[in-house]
Amino acid sequence: MTSVPFIRIGIDIGGTFTDLQILNEKTQGLSSLKTPTTPEDPSIGLLTGLREAGERYGFALADIRILLHGTTIATNAVLERKLAKGVLLTTAGFEDVLEIGRHNRRDIYSARQKRQAPLVGRERRFGVVERMRADGSVETPLDVAALEPLAEKIAAAAPGAIAVSLLNAYRSDRHEKALAEWLGQRFPDIPISLSSDISPEIREFERTSTTVLNALLLPVVGTYLDRLGTRLAEAGVAARLLLVQSNGGVCSAEVAKRQPARLLLSGPSGGALATLRMAQALARPNLLGVDMGGTSFDVCVVREGTVTQMTQGEIDELPVRLPMIEIRTIGSGGGSIASIDEARRLRVGPRSAGSRPGPVCYGRGGTEPTVTDANLVMGRLDPRYFLGGAMKLDLDASRAAILGKVGAPLGLSMEAAVDGMMTVTNTSLAAAARLSLFEKGLDPRDFSLVSFGGAGGLHAIPVAEELGVSEVIFPADASTFSAYGILHSDIVHDLARSRVMPTTDANLPHVRTMLAELMAQGAALLDEDGVPASSRRYLVSADLRYRGQASELVVPWTEASATPEALARVVADFHAGHAQRFSYSDPKAAVELVALRLAAVGVLSTGTATAAATSAGGKSEPMESRPVLLDGAFAEVPVYRRPALAGEIAGPALVEEEYTTILLTAGWACAPGPMGALIARKI
Repeated sequence: MTSVPFIRIGIDIGGTFTDLQILNEKTQGLSSLKTPTTPEDPSIGLLTGLREAGERYGFALADIRILLHGTTIATNAVLERKLAKGVLLTTAGFEDVLEIGRHNRRDIYSARQKRQAPLVGRERRFGVVERMRADGSVETPLDVAALEPLAEKIAAAAPGAIAVSLLNAYRSDRHEKALAEWLGQRFPDIPISLSSDISPEIREFERTSTTVLNALLLPVVGTYLDRLGTRLAEAGVAARLLLVQSNGGVCSAEVAKRQPARLLLSGPSGGALATLRMAQALARPNLLGVDMGGTSFDVCVVREGTVTQMTQGEIDELPVRLPMIEIRTIGSGGGSIASIDEARRLRVGPRSAGSRPGPVCYGRGGTEPTVTDANLVMGRLDPRYFLGGAMKLDLDASRAAILGKVGAPLGLSMEAAVDGMMTVTNTSLAAAARLSLFEKGLDPRDFSLVSFGGAGGLHAIPVAEELGVSEVIFPADASTFSAYGILHSDIVHDLARSRVMPTTDANLPHVRTMLAELMAQGAALLDEDGVPASSRRYLVSADLRYRGQASELVVPWTEASATPEALARVVADFHAGHAQRFSYSDPKAAVELVALRLAAVGVLSTGTATAAATSAGGKSEPMESRPVLLDGAFAEVPVYRRPALAGEIAGPALVEEEYTTILLTAGWACAPGPMGALIARKI
């Protein structure tokens, strides 16, 4: 008799490692595992991780009930421009919206502004004779019978995907739907993306950009998910597969295939969700989450118990008009490469050695020194205990690479070279974290820093010192903390209705209609997911602005009802939020509603699984000591194993665990805390 599947796994595929968090739902035991990412096909590394986890923790692949998968497949395809060849259909006369864009100067001091070329060239952007007015009425009807010449142009372009973004389609999708039906008949094998499906919101450029991105990702993500599904089936994995979205929720593989643009911040959002859970568990409403992996450094902010959401972001200067968790990313991780530029300045990143070849010390053919190599040379990493001893590191190779590529060109000793690499790296990390707070009018001293990611523990204290933060939290299994957030994700469908109107009681009937439509659409999507009524939540918010403004603030609509009292509270919250963000508000000024939003949530997680807590109150004894470079000179530093910590220890010290190492500098002390976390404080 086959047992009921009882294993739940969160997977975060990064540029260097694939991280897994494994929950045994029978015992509530939580475990973690890391395995190298396979860039040529991430599904190979994923299956390898599942097999290794099964062997290590005693379960069969058939025991896996649910897989929650964070992936960079969409992000990498955009960054590397490995996208399908696309065609864009838009209202005649508006074929150049994608190229005109916004007249913003990214570099105000540059005499010549450089812009990315449009993802769809002018020769593959075609106008369709039709026109919808801004109120949703028809100005120029769409004549399907007159589209035959267009069919010849599309066929000649031989596209791998088709994007359709018609003027004012956010108010009425009738023409887009009719055009899609015609395209489906003429080109049944070419995937189509409609703006009214993926981003039914105002602003033609952003909506068109999002639609094009979604279209060009359709073959890329669809092929990956089909391949992954085949590999899982062949391996005997019958688990439900859910993909992590940029908003922190998950969606089915079917939804991901239709709307792959929602996966663009798939991986980093898991870290933000984990930081939010940490804030709730430790009763610390203000947390700054910093995730340093092998390739990048991601920053998220939890303020007053909520994580910051955006209605629009961008990837590689391409606007994406979709809800996403606000995360700042820079190219600085353990695999970031140190180099000397033309002005003989030391730089670290954004180039990364990734997992292949990886840092020089991996012994996989890498020749350029990285942050990991510097930490090894400084004595912060144990070459015998990297990845719990699964990988031996080549210390001599790291020394030779750093001296040859950094020390000799700059005339520096080994000690000065690695010190310089650390200074450059930590300054970059602190700058990214500081900017994430300052741009919101927030003071770093009001926050605790949560450090996670495989490389984070060695840099968290120096970054906190530079920020003026006096408390640093190191979660249990910090190296796979993003996978922990993914493990506890819920299904989330983000929906929106755009309609610009004053926030007056006279417009409440329109608001009620929009709200009813959103609720019905959200319920239908959760029906498709098989979410029972008892596990559903509906979160409403509104995009509001002062009349005449060009941008909006998203304000929670805590009561899902369109009453005068509810409207008044939302407007009051907008004034308060505007004052906090911009140090200005005008309660007498007219406020406009730009869009109404709904997050339809299907709750999957019934609790917060945690690793076994470390006992506190005893005495911690170091297992050994070793020379570590501190303040320009080597000194003997005690080394502790994290599972054996029973009481407070003071720096300088190293705390090792299987997948990461924590550096505690002088003037800091740490002790075990709730949720198995280590909490370090400045003394």
